[in-house]
Amino acid sequence: MTRRGSGTPTRDRIHVAAARLFRERGFAGTSVRDIAAAAEADPALVIRHFGSKELLFLDVVRPHLDESVFGGPLGTLGTRLVGMLLDVGEEFRPAYVALLQGSAEARIAEQLRGLHEQEFVAPLRARMTGADADARARTAAAMTGGMLYALWIVGDDRVAADRESFIRRYGGLLQRLITPDA
Repeated sequence: MTRRGSGTPTRDRIHVAAARLFRERGFAGTSVRDIAAAAEADPALVIRHFGSKELLFLDVVRPHLDESVFGGPLGTLGTRLVGMLLDVGEEFRPAYVALLQGSAEARIAEQLRGLHEQEFVAPLRARMTGADADARARTAAAMTGGMLYALWIVGDDRVAADRESFIRRYGGLLQRLITPDA
């Protein structure tokens, strides 16, 4: 094994190797030894820098929604959200699939719930009004998860074969939750 110095470069190599392996093989199919070998580092350094395989996984496979989607006009939020998710599909899909694959691990499931709340439900609820805003935001998050499941897990490409029609249809359903009185 080649020694390349200490500190940040080793941590960065581990991070890059882990991101690639988790996306290719999923959480269960990737070992700390695999990550260390790909990063040309000692397995103990993986744990030293990240604490555990689970914490490393959470550090590298963390999808983020584009904040500008939630900040635009409320009246078109549903269609913008669907369009954005279709546009970022190939970048976001591996992280989404890896998170689902790893969700049987308690720490990952807990973090996934946190991501769901912080990255989707809270920003959406913050834009919504009405006593039932929380329930509508959670329902919209569930609908979006169903869309991602159909497209990225099941691979039903026919559901969005006509992209613009799909955005109008599915985005319209989301929009009814976001602005029910409009």
